[in-house]
Formats: sequence, C-alpha cells, structure tokens
Amino acid sequence: MRFLHTADWHIGKKLHGYDLLTEQRDAYRQIKAIALQERVDAVVIAGDLYDRALPSEAAVTALDDMLVDLNRRQQLPILAISGNHDSGVRLGYGRQWFASTAFYLKTTVAEGLQPVVMGDTQFFLLPYFEPFAVRQLFDDESIRTEAQAMERLVAAMKEKFDPDKKHVLVAHFFAAGSHHSDSETQVQVGGLNAVPVDLLRDFDYVALGHLHRKEALQHEPTIKYSGSPLKFSTSEAEDTKGVWIVDTDTTPVTVTFKPLTPLHDLVVLEDSFATLLDREHDFPVTADDFIAINLTDTAPIPNVMQRLKERFPKIIELHRVNPLEVALPDLPPERLQADPFALMTDFFSQTTKHALNDQQTRWAQQALQQAMKEDAQ
Repeated sequence: MRFLHTADWHIGKKLHGYDLLTEQRDAYRQIKAIALQERVDAVVIAGDLYDRALPSEAAVTALDDMLVDLNRRQQLPILAISGNHDSGVRLGYGRQWFASTAFYLKTTVAEGLQPVVMGDTQFFLLPYFEPFAVRQLFDDESIRTEAQAMERLVAAMKEKFDPDKKHVLVAHFFAAGSHHSDSETQVQVGGLNAVPVDLLRDFDYVALGHLHRKEALQHEPTIKYSGSPLKFSTSEAEDTKGVWIVDTDTTPVTVTFKPLTPLHDLVVLEDSFATLLDREHDFPVTADDFIAINLTDTAPIPNVMQRLKERFPKIIELHRVNPLEVALPDLPPERLQADPFALMTDFFSQTTKHALNDQQTRWAQQALQQAMKEDAQ
C-alpha cells in the first residue's frame, strides 16, 4: 500500500487580509501531480480542510473542485478526517454515500474505531475531538484529558487490529514532543491536549494534522505531521512545505518527503529603510510575494509603510528590530518654562538619538504655530 499524506489545507484562509485561494489551488495541483507521479493507491488528508467552520462560498467551491478532481476524475481514493477548524457536521454532510467512490470521510469519534481496509492496510480515521466526546462514547467520567481519551481510543482500535495487515492512524491533535508555529490555533488548556507519542507506537504509521511544520516530530520516523501546503506565518518563512509518501510494503514503513514550490513565497527581509528602497539592491522576491520586514532603522520615518509598499506591494508585517529604550531625565521647574520648540527638539533628540532634519524642523514649526493659534482662539 502506497499513499500520500497531507493535511491542514485551510482552504479559504487569508494572510493578513490577502486571499490565498490562487496559491491554494496551485499547491493542490502540485499535490495531485506528486500523487500521480508516485502512483499512490490513496491520498490521506489529516484534517483542517477548511480554515473555518463556516467557510465562504468561494472556499467551498475551491475545495469541492479539488476533491471531485482527485476522487472522480483521477479516481484516487481519499481518506480524510475533520480538524479543529472544520465543522464536522457541515464537512461530513453526504459522507455516507461518498464511500461509494472510495472517498472515506470521518467526522465523529465513533467512526474512527471502525477501520477502513485498503490493500494490506487498516486505516483508523480519527477526527479532531474533545475529551468530553470520548467520555460520552465510553460512558466513563474518568476521561478528562486528551491523553486519557487517546489511551482509551487506541485500546479500542487495537481490538480491531488484523495481525496480517499494517495499521495506520490518521488523526488531528497535538502530540507530545512537537512544537506549534504562529499560524496554528492553540487548542490546549494547560497542556491538557498533548498526546504522548508512546501511545501511538503500536501503529505502523501515524499520519497527523494540526501542526503546520513537518519538523514538529522530526525525530519520529513513523509518526509524522505533514505540515500545511502553504506558509501561513512568518515563523514558517524558512520552512520547506510538502507531503509525505508512505509505503507500507516494507517493515518498518518507508517514508519519503516530497517538497512543494510556493507560487508566491512568504519572505522575511531585514535591512535599513534606505537599502530596502534602493532599486539597485536586489532582493530574492517578486512583486507577488508576501513580505515581512524587520526594519533596522532607529530614526522615525514618515509614511514608512506606504513608501515600502511602493517596492514591496504585499507587506504583511513590519517590525523594528532596534527599538530605543530611553530613560528621560526629570526636568527642573525652570526648564519646563523653556521655549516649546526647544523642549520638543530636545525630546526628539533624546528619544531617537537623532537631530531634526530640515524637513522635520519645518513640520514641527508649522505644527507648533497651528497649536498656538488654536490655543489663542
């Protein structure tokens, strides 16, 4: 059995107000191409197909196009679960007849206990869950945490293990030892949702969703997050996105990473304002890339964002990496009676470590004159 493991598509997500459907459609085309090139027997999507429980019409149309293309046109079986961003009820509408075309979509915990058998492999499709759902399923009030719930679920799954087949868990949660990135929704309270990876050792492979970086469990050879197909935050700017190809014909299973190339990248640039605006200075970005800027200047820059956008139209973040921490001296009473313009220029110099330039001096004088005029009225 050979399958492709992906997750966290988050169809409909926006990046600081920018629509990502074009980038998401391109990532899907690459995933499909890899699936066909690798001649996989199925595609696993480990949750968070949508970015929100109430997706937009455009997001619904986009995901529908992808799933119809993958399952009906390419005739690839799909094994999918709902994640914490999905509405299980809405996403799962129609799942009873989806299986007629080998599209297995599970959105309830009880469904996760019944394996889907394909070739030499049993797939247990466990959607995102809260502990109370498992507590109700087993009528056991002692189940209070994700770890306790998962221990009970794994025990029930193992009762269904066929010893002549491989066993794959598809799930959506935070596994102990993994790390969040900034674009993920924090769903744990006091760390209660961390599932120890030791609970998962009896599976030949665990296809996880929820964390957006494949490196989240990089030391686990057969327990993997696929990560998201796109970069959703600056903390992922240096990541290589992609999918896993899993072959269960070997013992242990063989796992190979296949990278995706971003249509429009997310890049962090750190430099001075003058260098960033210098057209002679080449940066490895395009006009359509999403840019986060770490500005090294300490002096105030009028209209800084607007001026930077003239060169980098899609700025999503702007930070100053050298903020000044200035302790202003206490002014003696006689100094408080000084000329307002002198006080202002002193304050400016103390806080910025720079003197006013000619243009700033003119602005300050005009503002002061206007303020004094308004006071006189």
